[in-house]
Amino acid sequence: MKTLDSIFQTYADYAWGLPLLILLIGGGLYLLVRSQFLPFRYFFHALNVLRGKYDDPNAPGEITHFQALSTALASTIGMGNIAGVAVAIHIGGPGAMFWMWMSAIIGMSTKFFTCTLAIMYRGKDSNGDIQGGPMYFIMEGLGKSWKPLAVFFSICGLIGALPVFNVNQLKQAINFILLEPNGVEVSTTSNIIIGVILVAITAVVILGGLDRISKTASKLVPSMVLLYFVLVLIILGVYIEEVPRYLVLMFTDAFAGNYFNGDSFLGGVVGGLILLGVRRGAFSNEAGIGTAPMAHGASKTNEPVREGLVAMLGPAIDTLVVCTLTALAILVTGVWQTSEANGVSLTAAAFNDAIPEYGNYLLLICIATFSISSLFTYSYYGTKCMSFLFGAHNKHYYNYFYIASIILGAITPLSMMLNLIDGTFALMAIPTMTATIILAPKVIKEMKAYAKRMNL
Repeated sequence: MKTLDSIFQTYADYAWGLPLLILLIGGGLYLLVRSQFLPFRYFFHALNVLRGKYDDPNAPGEITHFQALSTALASTIGMGNIAGVAVAIHIGGPGAMFWMWMSAIIGMSTKFFTCTLAIMYRGKDSNGDIQGGPMYFIMEGLGKSWKPLAVFFSICGLIGALPVFNVNQLKQAINFILLEPNGVEVSTTSNIIIGVILVAITAVVILGGLDRISKTASKLVPSMVLLYFVLVLIILGVYIEEVPRYLVLMFTDAFAGNYFNGDSFLGGVVGGLILLGVRRGAFSNEAGIGTAPMAHGASKTNEPVREGLVAMLGPAIDTLVVCTLTALAILVTGVWQTSEANGVSLTAAAFNDAIPEYGNYLLLICIATFSISSLFTYSYYGTKCMSFLFGAHNKHYYNYFYIASIILGAITPLSMMLNLIDGTFALMAIPTMTATIILAPKVIKEMKAYAKRMNL
């Protein structure tokens, strides 16, 4: 197990090297400047689209704008926000959060472009059904000669969509919050039992297809965000005098790296801190990775720009709001300095400190909802990749592989699962960002035409 852990660590570190950082962040900055910050000017228009003001039930696609964003957020507002942020602070301290913010702001522009392309260049699967996602906009936008890039994305997507990290952290939360304090011995057997229960819950929903996934997600996501939001506000209320100090420290430590204890990058701790923030930011909001365009590509709309604007709200909700709340909860309670816990256990320690007796159990409800909704959504992404590679009639086979991997996630260590998904996300970003940068001028042309039509 230690050898495998080391292999996955090396894999993730190589994948997240300087070339990818330039492609993901440099490419995102290029898109931001190239569009003259236009997506941000239409922020309130995006909220109106999300509210359903422009919904057309007769437009091609499978789900509404709200369901598309809920489906995408069900995968991004998950363990990346609770466990991923905790990992970032455990390694990088308060300054890591600043670089996650930067990643999210750039990511809003990236998401706008990738999800606009997902509607502009929808393709058809072997059943003749309309589909969206990086593999389709690569083929339809760049041409058949670019198929190897689309195939590469889909192969990586089969692994990147596996739920192993979410399951691993849900298992850790159940063990840390529920089983250990009540005297239940944690063992491989108890972990397998947790895995089997998750398999049963997940199978019921994902075998029902996108319609059931999107409807479940649109009910779960708003309520779980609201509950989590209220709980963290209670924690911040208890430690209100600490909040201003840590908000300032997030900015100052971003350029000092005084609490960073990871590997340096580009010859310094600040470089290491930036890389950590970008990795955790990408893991949290998935901007530029290519998963969200698969959900948004199924939206009922004839207006690509409209879907791009809705998708742009994802990183704002996910990283700028939810991740910041998690970070503040961990920081103001002081558990990041007094506890050796990592991942979800560190967040649980913060909740237990501020809301004794009940905090942990309320957090467990949020974690379970976050994790299980993520399990539903990622299966959809994997079946899309399977359908592209092997035909729509074979896509259901992925669900069985996916369900089996839940057991794997329940019995393996945190670092191994985190590095496996981290490294694969990095590889998925290569075809997604390459195609998006090449096709950016066509998105800008479409955006200007849309603004003129809508008198924006």
